[in-house]
Amino acid sequence: MAGRDDAEVTDATRRTRLANERTYLAWWRTGLTALAVSVGFGKIVPGVSDVTRWPYTIAGACFGLVGTFFIGYGFYRQRAVERALDRGTFASPDTNLVVAVTAFGVALGVLTIVLVITTS
Repeated sequence: MAGRDDAEVTDATRRTRLANERTYLAWWRTGLTALAVSVGFGKIVPGVSDVTRWPYTIAGACFGLVGTFFIGYGFYRQRAVERALDRGTFASPDTNLVVAVTAFGVALGVLTIVLVITTS
């Protein structure tokens, strides 16, 4: 029976490591998407529309920061989770960082909505 418990733990660890890998790739996808939005919002929209350029440039740069942050933070989280798995513990994300990223995302969303509404 002890062998079965070890096999179950090994299987669970393997699944958790694979889930961590998928999560890391999701951070990359999200980051690349934000970078694409950055180019669209910061360069393409002002280039094809009759709008004041600077607000879109700022919003586009902010989307670029979000994308770059997500790619970097994804790597950090992937490594933190791997280290925690090696120790047999759990790596919680920093609550303050989650709050800050959420607040930045909400502010960027409001800026996007304001720009869309005021230039219609």
